[in-house]
Amino acid sequence: MSLESQIKTILNDFENTSSVDFLKVIEEIKPNFQSPLISEYLQGKIQKITEIPEEDEKKVQCKALIPYFDWYLQGL
Repeated sequence: MSLESQIKTILNDFENTSSVDFLKVIEEIKPNFQSPLISEYLQGKIQKITEIPEEDEKKVQCKALIPYFDWYLQGL
């Protein structure tokens, strides 16, 4: 499945997507942003989210990163 397809699948069914799958895709798109600051920010957010023990709280934090999927798709 292409990265674009994975992103669209997550956006269409966020509630049934695990935080692990969400973060894998964020990790894949991270190098595509031209600003190193954005990549560093995302790396920090990924690290913090992976340290959260509860899946529900991870999902809340992941939801805040959805705009990065939208920005990636707009650049295609």
